[in-house]
Amino acid sequence: MREMANQRTDTKGATVKVTLEKSPVGFDRKQLLVVRGLGLRRIRHTVELKDTPAARGMIHKVRHLVTVE
Repeated sequence: MREMANQRTDTKGATVKVTLEKSPVGFDRKQLLVVRGLGLRRIRHTVELKDTPAARGMIHKVRHLVTVE
């Protein structure tokens, strides 16, 4: 039996661009781990991520450090 894709998580190729604007140094260590988990390495580094609920949750945790396009 085939599973049907969940409509909330099936984004059909939609992506978001996330840019690290501020250093996570001085904030909670968990926020540094979230920034690294997003694939951001240095200030002004931009990555393109699939628009999923998991990615949006991570972005929300560090919304004061990043900008989203």
